[in-house]
Amino acid sequence: MLKVSGVHTFYGRIEALRGVDIEVRKGEIVTLIGANGAGKSTLLMTICGDPQAAKGTIEFDGEDISRLRTHEIVRRGIAQAPEGRRIFPVMTVLENLQIGAAISDPARFGEDLERVFTLYPILRERRNQRGGTLSGGEQQMLAIGRALMSRPRLLLLDEPSLGLAPLLVKQIFAVIREINTQQAVTVFLVEQNAYHALRLANRGYVMANGRILMSGTGRELLANKQIRAAYLEGGH
Repeated sequence: MLKVSGVHTFYGRIEALRGVDIEVRKGEIVTLIGANGAGKSTLLMTICGDPQAAKGTIEFDGEDISRLRTHEIVRRGIAQAPEGRRIFPVMTVLENLQIGAAISDPARFGEDLERVFTLYPILRERRNQRGGTLSGGEQQMLAIGRALMSRPRLLLLDEPSLGLAPLLVKQIFAVIREINTQQAVTVFLVEQNAYHALRLANRGYVMANGRILMSGTGRELLANKQIRAAYLEGGH
């Protein structure tokens, strides 16, 4: 479904991605782990067209999307819940979800809204509450729900567990699995919580300094001594 081949991305003269190759197959959950500053978020933003890749190609369903604008990429079936949530704080929960549905068929808005409220019942209760007054966990639910309102076939999630309490982290990952299995949405997950991410994922990649260093199934990477030493030792 998604194929990134030899992608280089720059911020000015700084090379953030250095020949990245990844593949996400239809129906999978694929995770990308790595330390802060490794280039993980830059890869997701490059897939979404901002910034665009300076070299290499990004293909979605066999089409080269490397030079498309972000709104054109979203219309092809890719949506992102960005790092830091980035909801619209002065808008209500419902208004945020309406923004997410801007490119979708208006006739299916009610159906899509109900799907999000079924995943996150608390958002139904908070539908008329301003986004900025929600808790951190509720804002993360809203960010994911907003992305789902565009009916994506590929959902990009950037650090969905960041700053959340352990119980909320488990809830977030449980819903990601449900989105994948029950709603047939392919998921590409960027996450610092390597333990939960690799347990959830079919396959994973490890990134450092803008390069992919290692790949394998989630179980293989969880069992890898280098991965355990770098990301898992001392607790989960």
